[in-house]
Formats: sequence, structure tokens, C-alpha cells
Amino acid sequence: MQIILLEKVGKLGNLGDVVKVKQGYARNFLIPQKLARRATEAAIKEFEGRRAELEKAAAAKLAAAQALGEQLAGKTVRIVQKAGVDGRLFGSVTNHDIAEALTKAGTAIAKAQVRLPNGPLKTVGEHAVSVAPHGDVVVEITVQVVAQAD
Repeated sequence: MQIILLEKVGKLGNLGDVVKVKQGYARNFLIPQKLARRATEAAIKEFEGRRAELEKAAAAKLAAAQALGEQLAGKTVRIVQKAGVDGRLFGSVTNHDIAEALTKAGTAIAKAQVRLPNGPLKTVGEHAVSVAPHGDVVVEITVQVVAQAD
């Protein structure tokens, strides 16, 4: 299926690209999320008329994400969890826990924006975690996992 991208989509293309994707991907994800439209003659003409408006909106999103990235850069988040004597956690610290801690600290982050390269954190200590408020903006933060005092 031929579609025209209304936003930048990772590993697929940039705003305005006409790409061919599988029908299910277009129908079930890209079109409902308003990331793309079918690439018909009328849709392409309409897109060309709105191109400047869409590029301006994309630039505004990127600028907001960069400002958020600067605010987050080098930040340390402290999370308290139950842990055993050997420093292993009873459970784990997930991207949801980190996003919640960042939101409580005053920076609204969705759990999908927190990237844990090695999966959930399962030990006490300091861990480097990536936060991606935008596809082009990735910031490293430090998550300090501390054992809960009984």
C-alpha cells in the first residue's frame, strides 16, 4: 500500500515521503495514529498545500522536545525499592517506575519515552537510562536505585 507520511516515522521515512508498506501496518497503526494517509492523487495535492503548516508543527514539536531534553540532561532520579542483602531487588524497576518518578520530580514523561537498553533494573546502584522525548532527541539520565530501609 502506498502512503504519504504526515510525520517522521523511525526506520520508515520523513514528513512528505511516499512509501510502500504492508496493508496491516498502514491500516492498523499509521493511519489511525494520524502518521500517514493513503497516497492518492487528491491526498498528495492536499498534502502539498498543507506542507508548510505540517513542517512548522513538526519543527515546534522538535523544539519542545529539545527544551525538555536540556532540562533532563544529567538529571538523577532516586527510586526506593525493597531489596535483599545481596543488593538484588524483590521485583524490578521498570520504565513505568522511572517515568512516574520523573513526573513527580516535575518533568512530564510517558513510560514509552523511557528506554531501558538491558531491560528492567534488578539491582541496587546507579544505572544509566535513555529518555527519548522525540525520535531525534535522546538524553541520558541516571537512575539511583536504593534499598528500602525496613
